Amino acid sequence: MRAIVLASRPVGTPSRENFEMVEVDGEKEKLRAGQVRLRPRWFSVDPYMRGRMNDVPSYIPPFRVGEPITSEAIAEVIESTTEGLSTGDLVRAHLAWQEESVLDARFATKISSDPGMSPTYYLGAMGMPGLTAYVGLFTVGHLREGDVVFISGAAGAVGSIAGQIAKTQGNFVIGSAGSDTKIDELKQLGFDAVFNYKKSAPKDALRSLAPNGIDLYFDNVGGDHLEAAIGSLRNFGRVSLCGAISQYNSTGPTPGPRNFEGNVIRKRLEVRGFIVSDHQDERVAFERDMAGWISSGKVKVLETIYEGFSSLPDAFLGLFSGSNNGKMLVAL
Repeated sequence: MRAIVLASRPVGTPSRENFEMVEVDGEKEKLRAGQVRLRPRWFSVDPYMRGRMNDVPSYIPPFRVGEPITSEAIAEVIESTTEGLSTGDLVRAHLAWQEESVLDARFATKISSDPGMSPTYYLGAMGMPGLTAYVGLFTVGHLREGDVVFISGAAGAVGSIAGQIAKTQGNFVIGSAGSDTKIDELKQLGFDAVFNYKKSAPKDALRSLAPNGIDLYFDNVGGDHLEAAIGSLRNFGRVSLCGAISQYNSTGPTPGPRNFEGNVIRKRLEVRGFIVSDHQDERVAFERDMAGWISSGKVKVLETIYEGFSSLPDAFLGLFSGSNNGKMLVAL
């Protein structure tokens, strides 16, 4: 049985050399009571995994060199010793990058087979990225009808959903992305204004697109985007700090916004970082609302899918070269 392990810890931007395909013992272990044997059908790759490649303390333990990478997956049950999960069922679980896994059933969540709801949605719009967007807007960002909302990294898994959720609440939504193709995608999703940050500096773009300022900034990028948003926020504006992908591969300390303290104090801004795993109590409400938005067509799902087990490292690396529109997945 094949597995993909962390071969070495990257310095700066990861590369293929940081991953290794290995053969692991393929002899089937006997299941204990309450366990399932799973065959992954789709794996998720996400930017937060970059932090786990470093041997530093964080909110989630780092990957170990020589051991399989792990990420969320949709998997098929191929053997079960527990009530409630049968052969052929699809579940969402956090799995090692290998072709089969044995898991205690309590760590596997059976997913719905509703018509029109692809199983892959439970790794994206109906999964962690969707919940992140939901929490970042409503709980952290205190989204209000009539807000002017700016979302950086708006063509990614979280940003593309956050922008559409904000539109369902009657807001004017601005998005940034790094290619004209992605800009066209955002227009089709209903964003009111968009800009290519490789052609227009965020500070200049916001001055043009939101001359009277913004109320809420959903940050997936950090750096110059955060600085521009702080400068553009109106009094009592809010910032939801979700991610800072522009800094994930930095090899040294990265400078903070040069305009931070004065603007935060003078404008009475609320700036808050958050981790979605702290908000699992909101999942029921989120899944109810998101299912309704998807079924009504108010939220459209963007996916980029790589094919084959061996393409997992390439899909992950593609997150940092901008090769994905929406959720990045690997189909097995």
